[in-house]
Amino acid sequence: MVGTSDAFGAGGRRQSAYLLRAPGGSVLLDCGGTTASGLTALGIGRDEIDAILLSHFHADHFGGIPLLVLGAHYVDHRSRPLCIAGPRGVEKRVLEVARALGHSLDEHHLGFELRFLEIPTGGTREVGPVEARAFATFHSPESAPHGVVVRAGNRRVAYSGDTGWFDALPGEVNGADLFLCECTQVQPEFEYHLSLDELAERGRDFDCGRLVLTHLGAGMRALQDPRGFELADDGRVLKL
Repeated sequence: MVGTSDAFGAGGRRQSAYLLRAPGGSVLLDCGGTTASGLTALGIGRDEIDAILLSHFHADHFGGIPLLVLGAHYVDHRSRPLCIAGPRGVEKRVLEVARALGHSLDEHHLGFELRFLEIPTGGTREVGPVEARAFATFHSPESAPHGVVVRAGNRRVAYSGDTGWFDALPGEVNGADLFLCECTQVQPEFEYHLSLDELAERGRDFDCGRLVLTHLGAGMRALQDPRGFELADDGRVLKL
């Protein structure tokens, strides 16, 4: 786990980013603005990443892409393709945020191919070494919010991205060996994010091999009793 905090760096943790190492390569789930420094701190080379799979278009989930791409070119001298997959409009969104941050990717002749791949709601695509299915979530509509279920060999990892509660959520992720579920708050305050109260009440609806709470806000970070739930942390390694 590269970054497990909310958008505001609660507890000094990094923004959303999770490296999934599969038999055929590695995929980065989300790429928040702190991802590059997180990878370096954990001794993970950018060149290990075959693809980046985005849940939605909020800066703490995809704002780290421009400098990761430029670092791969100028520092790593990358030569093999890099795939960036996400909701509809992923290419336009990534190029726009790069321009807005002053690191336009249009102005650099990269030494590798940057491939963009759209995964519509309900769609399944091959993303680097894995197969990914996207499902709609309950979050800010303008961010094109999706959760994903990733299959690598005979293992499945589900990731909620950012979402408030919606009744179809358990059905979308049940059967996964691991479910990385956002839990920004202890009590329901913001409708577009899940709370520990809600998950404690509805936990029996989930049928996953392992459920780990992430995207943790300040209240969740300070919590002494997570009510039996497992919490994510930067640098933590989970083996399936």
